[in-house]
Amino acid sequence: MQHASSELKVMIQAAQAAGQGLLRRFGQLGELGVRTKTGPADLVSIADEEAERTVREILGKARPSFGFVGEEGGTSRGSDDAQDWIVDPLDGTTNFLFGTPLWGINVALAREGEVVAGVTWLPALREMFVAEQGGGAWLNSEAIHVSARHRLVDSVISCGIPFAGKPDHPVFAREMALLSERTAGIRRTGACSVDMAYVAAGRWDAYWERALNAWDMAPGVILVREAGGVASSVTGGLLDIHGGNVCVSNGHIQGALMEQLSRALEAPTS
Repeated sequence: MQHASSELKVMIQAAQAAGQGLLRRFGQLGELGVRTKTGPADLVSIADEEAERTVREILGKARPSFGFVGEEGGTSRGSDDAQDWIVDPLDGTTNFLFGTPLWGINVALAREGEVVAGVTWLPALREMFVAEQGGGAWLNSEAIHVSARHRLVDSVISCGIPFAGKPDHPVFAREMALLSERTAGIRRTGACSVDMAYVAAGRWDAYWERALNAWDMAPGVILVREAGGVASSVTGGLLDIHGGNVCVSNGHIQGALMEQLSRALEAPTS
């Protein structure tokens, strides 16, 4: 990416540094037996916390006045209350635990609540997605763009599936009933970072999820927008990255997808 800001450069550095530690831990999981509850789960917690400390240290040194919103360490306000780092040090934790390479590090910069730069680093896949406001979206230094498909029936879309303890299981069941017969396929990687980056790269045509956090979605929002797509709430309204839901697409199928997601909210009649 040409002409990257100093903030974006340090975000890339922080993500890569965290990724090095996570890759070492990822290699150790196989030695412990990834499907046992003891040992590996603790190792993932350690890896998660180490990665966030690494990112926080690098970002904090570069811009000590910025606030920090992290999955592990919570929120800390900076003297510059207009700017916040938003970090998920390990998105796709279950994938990581089970030895699946679909996991990543999310680092974003928000200014007055609007994401202005984002990095999604997928270490096991060696894919670095970066975007900055007005600078386009990039994968490993190559420009990326959303797909050009115009019809929902021709599109492959991705979603977050609610697991145990998450809300909206009945709504999700209705979404699947409506969309499985109206699309070319529905996917779930188990990592919001991966899914949103894939929409930006044109690998998926859309992605939505109804229950997630700012650190899950923040880099993906600007990646998709800078790649030519759109990002909104799941109801089609203006996106609030702290609002707990998101829908991103290539733009062409957004209206048709919104129509089906809205229908899924309607309670079934007896």
